[in-house]
Amino acid sequence: MKKIVLLCASGMSTSMLVKKMQTAAQEMAYICEIAAYPTSEAKTKASDADLILLGPQVRFSMEKIKAQCPGVQVAAIDMRLYGKMDGKAVIEFAKQKLGD
Repeated sequence: MKKIVLLCASGMSTSMLVKKMQTAAQEMAYICEIAAYPTSEAKTKASDADLILLGPQVRFSMEKIKAQCPGVQVAAIDMRLYGKMDGKAVIEFAKQKLGD
């Protein structure tokens, strides 16, 4: 099972996107674990993830997150997909990044 962690400033806005992603993943029969946390918890909550997705508002911290979570792939969520809370498109993006 793949573990996808979304990080944003406080973990609040990404929580809504997580719910939409979980629904989309279920509809696709894509088995994964998805959670959202603030960037301040990256090292403790995301270091064992298969993929870390950053909210657009924290994309500037990508290098810092990569340093805190070595070996974990890190990508930024497209601002339009995030703004539309398009869970299906973000799951497709995650699957592409993971090679699934």
